[in-house]
This record gives sequence, C-alpha cells and structure tokens, in this order.
Amino acid sequence: MYKIKAILTTFLIFGLSNFIYAQNLDSRIEAKIDSILPLLTLKEKVAMCHAQSKFSSPGVPRLGIPEIWMSDGPHGVRAEINWDDWGYAKWTNDSITAFPALTALAASFNEKLSYEYGVAVGEEARYRKKDILLGPGVNIYRTPFNGRNFEYMGEDPFLASKMVVPYIKGVQKNGVAACVKHYALNNQEHLREKISVEVNDRALHEIYLPAFKAAVIEGGVWSIMGSYNQFRGQFCSHHELLNKILKKDWGFDGVVITDWGSAHNTKEAALNGLDIEMGTGTNGLTYSKKNAFENYFLAAPFYEMLTNKEIDESVVDDKVRRILRLMYRTNLATNRPLGNMNTKAHQDVARKVAQEGIVLLKNEKQFFPISDDKQLTIAVIGENATRAMTLGGGSSELKAKYEISPLQGIQERYKNAKIVHAMGYASGPAAYGMEIPSKLDADSLANAAVSLAKKADLVLFVGGLNKNHRQDCEGEDRKHYHLPFGQDKLIDKLVKVNANLGVVILSGNAIEMKWLPKVKGLLQGWYLGSEAGHALADVISGDINPSGKLPFSFPKKLEDNGAHSFNKTVYPGNGTDVVYKEDILVGYRWHDTKKIKPQFSFGYGMSYSSFSISNIKTDHKSYGVNDKITVAFDIKNTGNRKGAEVVQVYLGKIKSKVKRATKELKGYKKLSLKKGEIANGKIPISISDLAFYNKSINDWEIEKGEYYVYVGTSSGDILKKLKINIK
Repeated sequence: MYKIKAILTTFLIFGLSNFIYAQNLDSRIEAKIDSILPLLTLKEKVAMCHAQSKFSSPGVPRLGIPEIWMSDGPHGVRAEINWDDWGYAKWTNDSITAFPALTALAASFNEKLSYEYGVAVGEEARYRKKDILLGPGVNIYRTPFNGRNFEYMGEDPFLASKMVVPYIKGVQKNGVAACVKHYALNNQEHLREKISVEVNDRALHEIYLPAFKAAVIEGGVWSIMGSYNQFRGQFCSHHELLNKILKKDWGFDGVVITDWGSAHNTKEAALNGLDIEMGTGTNGLTYSKKNAFENYFLAAPFYEMLTNKEIDESVVDDKVRRILRLMYRTNLATNRPLGNMNTKAHQDVARKVAQEGIVLLKNEKQFFPISDDKQLTIAVIGENATRAMTLGGGSSELKAKYEISPLQGIQERYKNAKIVHAMGYASGPAAYGMEIPSKLDADSLANAAVSLAKKADLVLFVGGLNKNHRQDCEGEDRKHYHLPFGQDKLIDKLVKVNANLGVVILSGNAIEMKWLPKVKGLLQGWYLGSEAGHALADVISGDINPSGKLPFSFPKKLEDNGAHSFNKTVYPGNGTDVVYKEDILVGYRWHDTKKIKPQFSFGYGMSYSSFSISNIKTDHKSYGVNDKITVAFDIKNTGNRKGAEVVQVYLGKIKSKVKRATKELKGYKKLSLKKGEIANGKIPISISDLAFYNKSINDWEIEKGEYYVYVGTSSGDILKKLKINIK
C-alpha cells in the first residue's frame, strides 16, 4: 500500500516520462550492484558495514568503491574532526554558513523555505565533499526540558512531516544523502543511552513516527539514523522497528546508521536492520591492538558469525546492497553537482529563515517595531545580545565564517538612536558535558545594567538560554523551567526603573514567564545562525513584519505540560524506564483536551499588521473515505503594512469510540498580503489523514460519523467551527 502511494506521488510530481526514466535508472543501478556483489570478499563486505574513522566508513580501493564521508549538520556542516578522536582538526577552510536551528525553520510554517534551506545546506555539504549530512532531526517535542529540542521541528507530527519533506529533497538534490534522526522515541537527553521507553502502539504511530514515515515515503530519504534509547527493552539502533516498520511497511531502501556508539549487540545489529555502525567505543584490544574499528559489533564479531554460518551471508549482502545504492545516489553518481559554500545566496536563505521564524508573542501599546529616532536611547541588556550561539550545543555546534550578534545587528541598523549595552548577567563558557560557572560578579553585572536602564528611553532585554550543558545542549536535559543565571530577577529589577521594556528570548525551548505581565513586548528569537543579529534587527525595526508561529506550546508552569503532570516515571524516568502516560495527548493536544490554558498556544504568533478571515466554509457537508475536504476562506490584510498570516485547520471527532484529542492540525496555509489586499485561500485535507491507529487490528482506521473542523490562527485562537460527516 505504501509503495503504491509513493508511486502515485511520483507520477503527480514528475510526470510519467520522468517516472519511467527514474525506474530505468534504478534498474541500471540495481544491475550494477548485482554485478559488484560477487566480486567482493566477505571481509570487504563486512568492512563496509562499520566505521574506519569518526566520520567515515571504508570503501573497497581495489574495485574503485569509495569511502563514505559523513558530517553532523542539521543546520550547517560541522568543522572537520580528527580521524579517531573528538578533537577538531583545525583546518583553515572549514568555516561555513550557520543556518537557523530547526525550531526556527518549523516556526516559519513555510515549506518552500524549507526546500531552499535544504538546498543551501546541501550545497555546503557537497562542497565539503560530504556524502551524508546527519540531519534533519524530527523527534517530537514532548517536554521543554529536552536538551536537543532546538534541533527538532516541534510538538506536532503533521507540521514536522510537512516541513521535513522539502528539506530532504533540497539536500538530496545535491547528491548528498539526508539522514533523518533519531529513529525513534529519542525525546530526552537525560540517560539517553540507558532509558527504555514504554509507549503504546497508537501513540507510537500517531505522534512519534509520522515525520519519519513522511521522510521515507514522501521525501525519499536515503539514510536514517537510529537512536540511543531503548524501546520496550530493546535498543533502537537495532530494534525490530527497523525491519518491520521502516524497511518492510514503508519500503525504505536506504541505509540505517547508528547514532555514534548506539550499537550494543552483534547478532541484533546484524539481523534487525542496522547497516552501518558508527562511533562505538572500544578498547582496541579484543581483536587488534592496532585498529579499534575491528572491534565494532559489525566488524570482526560479525565476520566470525558469518564464517561460522551462525548468520547467513544474505544478511551482509543486503547491507552492502543498500550501501552501494546510497553510493550510486551520492559519491558514484555521474551527474552530481559540485556544491558551493558561504555564498551570498546561502546567507540570504539563512537570513530569510531567521526572519520568518521569529515569533512576536506580545506587543502592548505597539512596543515593536522600535523607530530609529535621534532622540532615543536604547539600552540593550543581556549576555545573549553578544554571546555566540553557533558554538556549543553538542554535535550540532558550528564553525561559522561569521555570526552577527543581536547587538551588532541593532547597532548596524540603528544609525540615529543611541545604542548602549550592559551584559546584565553571565553564564560561563560553553563546554560539552560540564557546567563552567562564570568568573564575573553577578551583582556587579546586574547593578550596571539597572544603572544603564534608568537613563534609557527604552530597554531591550536579550536573554533566554544558550548552548551550554543542561540548557539547549546534547547530552543532558535542563534542570528547571525558569530562566537561568538570575535573569528573572534581573528583568524584575529593570522593569522597576524603566517600565518601557521589551524582551527577546533566544532559546530552543519554552520557558516560564512570571514577568510577562510586566513587560511591554516579547519576541521569541530561537538560535538564528550567521545572520541572527541582522534578522532580529529587521524585525525589531519593522523592516520585516514578523510572521512566525510557535511550533510548540508554552505552558504557564511546568506541571501544565503532559509529561510533567504525573510522577517521575513519566519524566525523567526511574533510571531505567520512562512511561509515556500522556499517551497521544502531546503538546496542544494535552492543553486542549485537559482544558489547561497555555501561556502561548501552538501555532500562535502576532504581526505588526492585522488580518480578517471570513467566509470560512467546507466544499461539502458529507464525504466518503476516499474524498478530500477543501476548506475555503477569504483573508484581508486590514493593517497598514505588508504581512503574512498562517491559517490553520484542525479536526476533531465528535463522540469517538476511542480516546482522541479535542483537535489535531491537519492543514495550514501561509499567505503574504499587501496592505488592504484580499485573497481567497483553500486548504485541502485528505480524509485518510483523519485515521487513528487501531491497536486491535494493527492498522489505520477511519472512523465514520461527525467531525468538527476548526479554522483559526493558532490552536487557541479558533475563528470558526464547522461540522462535517464522514460516510
């Protein structure tokens, strides 16, 4: 069924002639692979299934089969790493364009922009001679404590699915394989190498797998990365989920790669669908004192099992076939482009993604935009105004050719107003796996900031999190929901001396905002890459009208989040297991269904303009299971400047026979309108997208009966509720 859908999609996108050409090309490649396999020795086959360095796996030189070179890079190609340790090689030509983190991309709700992002980062990977780019990440935002949420695409599986597909197509256009990660259920960093996730099949299929499924079936991704954690007591990098769902049900024909060091057992790795093992920690003694890579699970132990006939040679042949197929798509492709790096076009894409990702959350008395007035003194306060955010964060840290800080961007944009800066607080240097406190005196920094704020006409506080350990960083989760380093108290002090204060939060996670009623304006700025300061200044000044929408909910307090509303067995777990008791009610599904009002709803974001949406209707009142619903509406820009709005369509079953969320996102459309412009919008929705996963039959089922169609501008701002019937 899935392969038929993929074929039909290919017909629609490329047409019959291109489809036939692609089929012929695939046939020729498979024939070449058939001719190569008998020429390989068993040792050569096994060698292709594991690393030879930190970021490469071997080829077969005598046959001209090249090595495969990989790089971290969900939002930019990582600097070169040493051959066999984690130190940087200190090249002088590996500085790249840093693109915004994927939370910012998801906040754009712009699939065309996701494609442009993928093309640009893929071109940089190609120029750097990489065959696999280790990204994007699509793990679902379950808790605001997860240290790697900034690398992912939010809490909603539909949005993540829609945004990941064009990213993949853009990257792979360059002959570079995207590697979607981390399959599956890697929703926390705390004890990630040990924890076993317990979640029911329905939540697995409805919440945690859809973006991976879309990546395979719609995106045609060429590689998938496994995850560190276990699922029901079995490690995910060699779990039955690989063969059963990924390769069999979805028809994935690419390569499964471990996360670095996530393999644990030779036989499971061999038989359960793992193709390339990377990063396993070995002592280098068991099989060879010279080469620790021989000690990998899919190395000498795998070879022994094959020679002893404990494992059939067809198992390694399938892995090698997949690896060769990936090579013919990448480093053996005859029409592979050359790529390029740090071009003006790449910088423009980075800036545009950053602009469209920034979310305006509060704007009392039109605090934003801020004019460039000669009479104005603007106090920019906060360490994040000057701190480099491309550094740190774990494997996604970048060596950017340049990074425009928020302060620099504001200074460059504001030629007339007087810009002054105080650090206000300090976090300490970035370090992976440890917290290094700042040596600066906190009281002195705060006092200097308050003194500056007293004399200013307005205050712009630039704070949030950063890429340090236990913040937005791989390897461990956050410790608390409030702002770190005394920022909450500092904001309170600043407001007391200058009520004309706005806040810019740089983070990949939601935060507690007890100070929110006291401030005039609030922007969610994410981690915005090389062009961060320029993009923020574009929005702060009003040169760009903000149009970003939150890709996850902001709870008022931590306990309002589903994963934090139970006991520690639900998060962070008891040390060995974590139980997803919130089930399918993740993010806004929890808030809506439990009637817990969030601080800011999923999909929420303001504009400097205003919009009226009218004549909302569906094309019919009743539908068959094979039909499409079309939601039509009129939208008018009623403000005084050009702007964009994202109209969102949610559906919910009335009187369902199974537990359901009140509503779920099933369609959206972003429209850009000039001042006074009116447009007609249409959002198509497939009836098949209304199906739930029926555990009793292990398949999807469309429940007949009445549904509500909710149309609005966020999950919490519904303008119209319509009723339809599925026959």
